[in-house]
Amino acid sequence: MGTLTIRLPEEKHERLRQLALRRNISMNKLIEELSTVALTEFDAETRFRARAAMGSAQEGLRLLDELERTAESAPTRPRRAPSPPRR
Repeated sequence: MGTLTIRLPEEKHERLRQLALRRNISMNKLIEELSTVALTEFDAETRFRARAAMGSAQEGLRLLDELERTAESAPTRPRRAPSPPRR
């Protein structure tokens, strides 16, 4: 496991400390969770860009048009009334 020292403005450090307290986790765990989210987003974007580079823009637009037509012709379902709160 690696060690990381970061410098943050006091206000941001305090806000992160409060967030960790609210979640009842350590600052270390909070930073680990936040870094996991950032890396997951980065990986998803990287995969998306790689797949987009292999695809055809024309085919992608055709599929979006088809999806839009399908959505427009789909029957709409009536919304259900919200359930009363349980006691």
